[in-house]
Amino acid sequence: MGGQSVPYARDAPMQPESPDVQPLVAWTTLPDLESARRLGRDLVEHRLAACATLVPGALSIYHWQGNIEESSEVQVWLKTTGAKRAALQARLALVHPYQVPELVFVTLEHVLPAYRAWMAQELGEA
Repeated sequence: MGGQSVPYARDAPMQPESPDVQPLVAWTTLPDLESARRLGRDLVEHRLAACATLVPGALSIYHWQGNIEESSEVQVWLKTTGAKRAALQARLALVHPYQVPELVFVTLEHVLPAYRAWMAQELGEA
């Protein structure tokens, strides 16, 4: 383009969102692919997660009952919103096979509008 910079579209300034509609990713780990699949399907069926992405091959190193342990695990990424956080946490506590399951929520700052609309529809929030 002859050395001239080309303007590009920028996102409009983000408006503060209600915590209920704020998109989140939650992640947890499970001991094997089958239990990860069951948990992911359960949370999607209950519309507590719009999507569950299973990532096999994680290696976790952690303290447990006075020992350092290493376990092969499956990481599960759950796409949800603030409105579903408490219910997802309660459901996961009921169905997760670990005595002390990992569950970490991360607030998403930028989500493509089409994906965000799809999430709201799948979570019954549209």
